[in-house]
Amino acid sequence: MLAALRDGNDAVRPVVRVCRACAALLPVDGASISVMLGPQHRASLYASDAVVERMESVQFSLGEGPCFEAFETGQPVLVPDLARDVPLAWPMYAAQIGTEQVGAIFAFPLRRGAARFGSLNMYRRRPGWLSEAELATALQIADIATSALLAASATGPDGEISEAWLTTLTRDRAVVHQATGVLIAEFRIPPEHALARLRGHAFATGRLLDEVAADVVAGRLPLGAIDT
Repeated sequence: MLAALRDGNDAVRPVVRVCRACAALLPVDGASISVMLGPQHRASLYASDAVVERMESVQFSLGEGPCFEAFETGQPVLVPDLARDVPLAWPMYAAQIGTEQVGAIFAFPLRRGAARFGSLNMYRRRPGWLSEAELATALQIADIATSALLAASATGPDGEISEAWLTTLTRDRAVVHQATGVLIAEFRIPPEHALARLRGHAFATGRLLDEVAADVVAGRLPLGAIDT
């Protein structure tokens, strides 16, 4: 995996192998890898199926969820029964994703020392724990993914993944950045407030952030509708 990353610019192919390893070695139905610098700079490198891709999109729309918690705390997030054990840290996400066929969620931080880069996320259709051996395997897979990302990245001065590399590597979120810029220019507000308005409107209308952003950029959504 490390050789594949060093030999070319395609960092997604080794990540696909990581996600497939999760499905092969663990009792999970899907996996994804997210790379992030913070709540406003996050993108999904790969999602193994439509369910986990939806889980990723909802997290980005709301700015909360297991991948954010794993990233912020640096600790694994283990929810073996989502319907019964709704996490206090992300109630809105749990409510929205509860409509999907998701019984359990597991998220593992991608980190090296104090530096954090993102998370490895998995789900099961049916509730259930990971055994001690399975948990050890998941942690090892997360460590391999971290090593692969660090080998490919242009790291910053403190060993963290640089924002420039993240932008070139991750799935295109240009429309969200464009819509944020539109709101900044219109309302004279900081970027974090503009993104919060987009997310708030997406949640209030039951839509994904990408959809709302696309409407703003295309002029289909009056800016006055999100002037709150």
